[in-house]
Amino acid sequence: MKKIENIALIGLGAVGCAYLTTIAEHLSPEKIRVVAAGERAERYRKNGITYNGRQYRFNVAEPGSGERPADLVFVAVKNTQLAAAVEEIGDFVGPETVIIAPLNGVTSEKVLMERYGAERVLYSYAMKIDATREGDCTFCKNTGFIPFGEARNEPGRYSENVTAVEEFFRRTGIEYEIPEDMITSLWKKFMMNTGLNQTSAILGFTYGMMQRSSSARALMRSAMEEAAAVAGAEGISLGTPEIDDCFRIMDMLGAEGKTSMLQDIEARRPTEVGAFAGTVVEIADRHGLAVPVNRTYLRQIRALEEAAGLRL
Repeated sequence: MKKIENIALIGLGAVGCAYLTTIAEHLSPEKIRVVAAGERAERYRKNGITYNGRQYRFNVAEPGSGERPADLVFVAVKNTQLAAAVEEIGDFVGPETVIIAPLNGVTSEKVLMERYGAERVLYSYAMKIDATREGDCTFCKNTGFIPFGEARNEPGRYSENVTAVEEFFRRTGIEYEIPEDMITSLWKKFMMNTGLNQTSAILGFTYGMMQRSSSARALMRSAMEEAAAVAGAEGISLGTPEIDDCFRIMDMLGAEGKTSMLQDIEARRPTEVGAFAGTVVEIADRHGLAVPVNRTYLRQIRALEEAAGLRL
């Protein structure tokens, strides 16, 4: 049976820090590598990372340095950094490597599969994680869990890769789920992101403000309804029950927390609007669907990026 003994992770933002520090509590240091190049690699070697007030140092492996392949490659970058990351992990991907990338959106797995083959890539996303990054420091109260798997996962008949990652997550303290219909599950999270992340970023609202504002909730619902419509055009069934469940999940989040997109806007970092509204608009255009809310969100958030000097 395939067993994951070592991991290479790329992307030490909020999500990468949260999960790698959890794994590090159960896995010996020589079995963990952080993939980084240039100035970022030097910074990690010199300063390490700070997570919940504690400093961590990991082995840093640079692309092109003759590193051996990893059993598991964990991609934790933002969608805006994915193209570069796909190339940088090349040395770490071997014939038996499993790749998992719990990014936002519904396109990262396709990108990775086109480069490394569908047989190596599992679908995944992060759920209910409340990690916040402030400068070089990350804070997190709840690491949430990672739904993952093949497109279809029949209980008792999981693929070798799914079984290997499940055993690894159990061993290293990562909470997870294995949905039977992974694609629908992935699109449901995408639908929630198009509503919650984008609305909160434009309004500057915390989770608590989103929970209390009826107008914000109405905007969020409209954006999600458009995402559900394009999902339907792609053969994925999402509707009112799934939208209502997204609100239920949001209403369980800590009132002071902020979405990752709002954090990006406030920190003057590039956002993932291309992976959210950009994807909705692209699919809508192919199918002749009207998506006015997401089309407006795309323009508004691009304007906020421009105002921060990110696209000038």
